[in-house]
Amino acid sequence: MNTATSTAYNYKVVRQFAIMTVVWGVVGMGLGVLIAAQLAWPELNFDLPWTSFGRLRPLHTNAVIFAFGGCALFATSYYAVQRTSQAPLFGGPLVAFTFWGWQLVIVLAAITLPLGLTTTKEYAELEWPIDILIAIVWVSYALVFFGTIAKRKVKHIYVGNWFFGGFILTVALLHIVNNLEIPVTAFKSYSIYAGATDAMVQWWYGHNAVGFFLTAGFLGMMYYFVPKQAERPIYSYRLSIVHFWALITVYIWAGPHHLHYTALPDWAQSLGMAMSIILLAPSWGGMINGMMTLSGAWHKLRTDPILRFLVVSLAFYGMSTFEGPMMAIKTVNALSHYTDWTIGHVHAGALGWVAMISIGSLYHLIPKVYGRPQMHSIGLINAHFWLATIGTVLYIASMWVNGITQGLMWRAVNEDGTLTYSFVEALEASHPGYIIRFIGGAFFASGMLLMAYNTWRTVRVAKPAEYEAAAQMA
Repeated sequence: MNTATSTAYNYKVVRQFAIMTVVWGVVGMGLGVLIAAQLAWPELNFDLPWTSFGRLRPLHTNAVIFAFGGCALFATSYYAVQRTSQAPLFGGPLVAFTFWGWQLVIVLAAITLPLGLTTTKEYAELEWPIDILIAIVWVSYALVFFGTIAKRKVKHIYVGNWFFGGFILTVALLHIVNNLEIPVTAFKSYSIYAGATDAMVQWWYGHNAVGFFLTAGFLGMMYYFVPKQAERPIYSYRLSIVHFWALITVYIWAGPHHLHYTALPDWAQSLGMAMSIILLAPSWGGMINGMMTLSGAWHKLRTDPILRFLVVSLAFYGMSTFEGPMMAIKTVNALSHYTDWTIGHVHAGALGWVAMISIGSLYHLIPKVYGRPQMHSIGLINAHFWLATIGTVLYIASMWVNGITQGLMWRAVNEDGTLTYSFVEALEASHPGYIIRFIGGAFFASGMLLMAYNTWRTVRVAKPAEYEAAAQMA
């Protein structure tokens, strides 16, 4: 559909966020490889506080989730909402503020976390001044997104925008409630919650950061870019609406499964377990909907590595959303809790689902907003696909083996009730897995370097006039 005569889209901010997604992807995944190496070879901590695993690990998680993942969500939501609403972005200067504000948040995280300035809350480590900036940027994001929806030129709101909108609203709620804190200095604060209540609020936030930031938002991506790349309509629009309402209704309750066998009341643990198991249904409904969109287009996988990224990401989404509810069952959790199995599960979702759907979406999007027919090299995309896939499999398989080994060794007891293995023996048994994880992570990060080169070669030959032509096309 060509709306050149009536609509000029704002693709400048999409281009900015797309480029920074690639940049932060290289940085964040490079950090991940470094800290994976530190677990295999501890001397790589360099005996410095700023480069220790304990400080670089939250820097890695913030870089890949909020820098890489966040920029991908901004880029794709701004792109998709304009095209499906047939209206340019609402908000004028607010649009540019969301870009520069978000980059400032990332830079401040990169400064404060290695210095040890942290709340110590998982995925919410940033201190109170940065939390306030995040809230301001996020409210601006909501105004831009929903303002664009409000001035749309079509009656219908496409389902991908439902997921993007649900993610934006819920992340605002999660961030503000979990970060209610009392400042005591310029860079130190204490949560207003205490004890088990603080833990419950934190994991209500922490798991829904996964559920909404890393799932609902990226499902918005899936519902736009999979049909676009496959050149097929979504398999079942009705199923996509059921998927949306079921997912947002159930996901919000799943957080307590992080707190099995803790001081949290047993009823809350059981509720989290039950809701996690129920969550399998909407998750797999969405995965099947995405997969079945390829009906009649499966042959395209032979020649289209972008579509391969998108489809394999759905396979990992299905796998990790089966694994998560299974690990939430108390008897399974008794084995998996505190082991590397949890790390494997997180990265099945983070590398296999989040990163691969983002990479596929960006490979589709970048040529469009730069006025190019395609990326510089399809061969490089193909190489990136295999590096990412092999890297993910090596990573998660090594962590599965490590996790189950650790769980079994930790709870093995002798006839007299003493522990069969010391913690150090379990650690020694884990060492080969840590080396394989490092190799898998290095594969994945190498793929991001190929993407950075491919993107640079694509962008450098585009011309400003072509940008403007791209901004006129839908």
